[in-house]
Amino acid sequence: MSAIVERAGFLTSVQDVGRTGFREAGVSTSGALDSFALRVANLLVGNDERAAALEITLGGLRLRFNDERIVAWCGGEFDVQVNSRSLPPGHGAHLQVGDELKFGLPKVGCRAWLAISGGIDVPVVLGSRSTDLRANFGGFEGGALRDGDQLSLGPRPGSPTPARGISSWTAPHDWVSPARLDPTLRFVRGCHWERFNSSLGAGALAKEATLQRFTSEAFTVSPDSDRMGVRLDGPELRRTDESDLISEAVAPGTIQVPPSGKPILLLGDCQTIGGYPKIAHVITVDLAVAAQLRAGDHVRFSEVSHTDAQRLLLEREREFDRFRVGISLQSA
Repeated sequence: MSAIVERAGFLTSVQDVGRTGFREAGVSTSGALDSFALRVANLLVGNDERAAALEITLGGLRLRFNDERIVAWCGGEFDVQVNSRSLPPGHGAHLQVGDELKFGLPKVGCRAWLAISGGIDVPVVLGSRSTDLRANFGGFEGGALRDGDQLSLGPRPGSPTPARGISSWTAPHDWVSPARLDPTLRFVRGCHWERFNSSLGAGALAKEATLQRFTSEAFTVSPDSDRMGVRLDGPELRRTDESDLISEAVAPGTIQVPPSGKPILLLGDCQTIGGYPKIAHVITVDLAVAAQLRAGDHVRFSEVSHTDAQRLLLEREREFDRFRVGISLQSA
């Protein structure tokens, strides 16, 4: 019960929903940068939603299976094929022994999450099967997959996908294909917002202009971006309160502003503390879109209230609960 990695692609790793409960010890969350997409893909193949799957960056992955499996993927606009058949996002496919699954290059976005019925069977480290690519532990031998690797798979669960075919039904489009051209990410104000805003003297005009640039002008994703964070080029964000800060907690979604004035949007592999001022936090439901940003993309930011951020997350979870029930009925 295994899958053979005939070609590993640019960067493919084993990830689940992440490693929680250890940030106070300096251990990053890791996990799928879009954990919601991973949860959806897992339900589509009959897995527990937290099961380990594959995160594929910029395509190039080729897998061959030595037993029957159900697969489904979510993410950017990739050309994915099972042998010569196209496999769209959010649809389960029943693979036979010897079938080959191929990911081409993405047209929009840069990442996809592939769930395989039974899940990827790798050891649990600190409560998770996720790969910490910076610390080199977890996942498959602590790092990215390589050509020729053989991935052990868990026992096949019951699946909603019919034998010998591709399911005709799917999850909502925004769940399975969240990549956007020139997206706008919603945020709530960070605890250091006022360091970029003041009501005193001429400096107030400068700070007002800084915040106006942050919310009205586009930023460009720098090539110097990875799973730790997205570095952004564009309007320089200057603060007038330049007193030193004590390092404090940061999390995926935090937007820090280093002395260069070029913001950094932190992602799943980010450090646990930081000393740069935190101007904002991208809301949880928009982290799926942030995970698809690649070099050269343009992105804007729009402020929402904490109340709206919480409402959007709760609404999505309620819809996901209904989706889970629907999946269970398909499997019955």
